[in-house]
Amino acid sequence: MEAVAKLRNYPTSPRKMRLLADLIRGQRVDLVLAELEHNPKHPAVPLRKLVLNAINNWKQANEDGDETGLVVKTIYVDGGRTLKRMRPAPQGRGYRVRKRSNHVTLIVDVKAEQKAPKKAKAATKKAAAPKKTKETKNA
Repeated sequence: MEAVAKLRNYPTSPRKMRLLADLIRGQRVDLVLAELEHNPKHPAVPLRKLVLNAINNWKQANEDGDETGLVVKTIYVDGGRTLKRMRPAPQGRGYRVRKRSNHVTLIVDVKAEQKAPKKAKAATKKAAAPKKTKETKNA
C-alpha cells in the first residue's frame, strides 16, 4: 500500500524544486535520503524531511512491512501562491517582483516485481508466432 506526503507553500520557485524532484524520481528511499543529505541546493533539506515523512506514513499504514524495498513511486511539483512585490526602479518606475512558492506531492510504495508476468507474456508471443528462417542453399 502506498503512502502520500505533501509539502505546501514552500517559498522557492517550482523550477528549482523540480530539479531535485527529477533527481529522486523512481529511486529507492535509502539512496534518496543519502542523495538529499549531501546535495548543496537549499530545497534539498525540506525535500529530505518530506521523504522521511512519507516513510513514516507508510510505516503507520503497514505496521508489519519492511521499508527496505520502498521507492519514490511518484513525485510532482506544482506552483503555489505567488506574492507580488514592487522593487524601486530608475526614473520613478517600479519593477514587479514575483516571489514564487510551490507544492510538492510525494508517493512512496514497495517496488512490485513484475518480472514473472513479462516472461509469461513473452512465452505466449513466441508460441503464437514462430520465427521465419531463410533456407540456405548448399552448392
